[in-house]
Amino acid sequence: MSENPPLSPSALHASQEVRTVIGRLRRRIRSAADTGDLTLPQASVLARLIGNEGLTTSDLAAVEGVRHQSMTATVASLVGLGLVERRPDPHDRRRLLIALTAEGRRRAEDDRQARREWLAGQLQEKCTEEERQTVIAAMAVLGRLIHD
Repeated sequence: MSENPPLSPSALHASQEVRTVIGRLRRRIRSAADTGDLTLPQASVLARLIGNEGLTTSDLAAVEGVRHQSMTATVASLVGLGLVERRPDPHDRRRLLIALTAEGRRRAEDDRQARREWLAGQLQEKCTEEERQTVIAAMAVLGRLIHD
């Protein structure tokens, strides 16, 4: 049995910095979109459904990391707002898929565009071209961490 070598101080420090900055950045990007009357979980579900023909409530709960009961309540509220609808699964009529309505798609795409524009604007305003290229290179390095 081989033992993992001890973690270097720089690896530990980099780990802490990445987690801190990404957490803060994620919260700030989310707040850039004026979700109006939507909660963050509701806005997150709308964003998850873009590009999908539909997901089950169980699928949504799993990818959002919440209990099924919590997701059921979130979906019910979105149905009530007319932003999502329940549809029979064409491959398994016993299951219901949650899909965006036209209004839900518009809201989700508007929110996505607002977040994209906020981040691009911040990078344009607060970073030099060289710094933006450094960010791009750093994202490639971080991207390697998530690919096995």
